[in-house]
Amino acid sequence: MAKAEKTNVMRLLDAAKITYKEFTYDPETVDGLSVVKSIGEDPEAVFKTLVTENEDKEHFVFCVPVCAELDLKKAAKAAKSKSIAMIHQKELLPLTGYVHGGCSPIGMKKAFPTFIDETAQLFDQIYVSGGKRGFQVCLSPSDLCGYVKAEFADLTKALN
Repeated sequence: MAKAEKTNVMRLLDAAKITYKEFTYDPETVDGLSVVKSIGEDPEAVFKTLVTENEDKEHFVFCVPVCAELDLKKAAKAAKSKSIAMIHQKELLPLTGYVHGGCSPIGMKKAFPTFIDETAQLFDQIYVSGGKRGFQVCLSPSDLCGYVKAEFADLTKALN
């Protein structure tokens, strides 16, 4: 039997002795809700990683549930910035080392200030990208927060 492929995210978690579970899905699936269906988990426990910049071109990372939308005003407040905007997709790979659909808060080229939606704390385990399309890792929100030196914050828009 072939050994399961390890992504850099998994190697980093192994090196830090952080417990996680890995899940795979069709790498052609890039939208979060399709990933949720593939792995059969609660969409509120599966988090997408969004990379932004502020008015001074400083970069920030936000992790929010795939079923929610990042509130840019709340994001700016968390980042102590006047405004926050999403980076262009073409900037993602050179900036983070990750492609769209495979961006993880773990193991970016540079450690950017990172914020995780406070709802993550409601779960024992949450899912984030494994650093490559087709891979998710499941770990405790506190382990993720500690490893990437993140802060929990209210980041999402209220759903009507």
